[in-house]
Amino acid sequence: MSGQVKPHNDFGERIIRDRQISGGEPIFKGTRVLLRTVLASLAAGDAAEDILEDFPNLKAEDVRAAIAFAVASAEADLPVPAIPNVR
Repeated sequence: MSGQVKPHNDFGERIIRDRQISGGEPIFKGTRVLLRTVLASLAAGDAAEDILEDFPNLKAEDVRAAIAFAVASAEADLPVPAIPNVR
């Protein structure tokens, strides 16, 4: 690890939506690579190096941005279960 802490929502510069590209689905800036494609590859167990090899116009920072996006989405979307009354 680099020891440098970056905000986990540092994906805004790398992941964009443009209605003119891929129907407005999130993509990596300067590409037509869908965010969900990279997230699906990571979920399937693909290494970042393999993803970068498959999509040579992506950078390692893009893969990290995809992970940061997933973290931020999980924090925003997953409800916290209620604490049951224990007697």
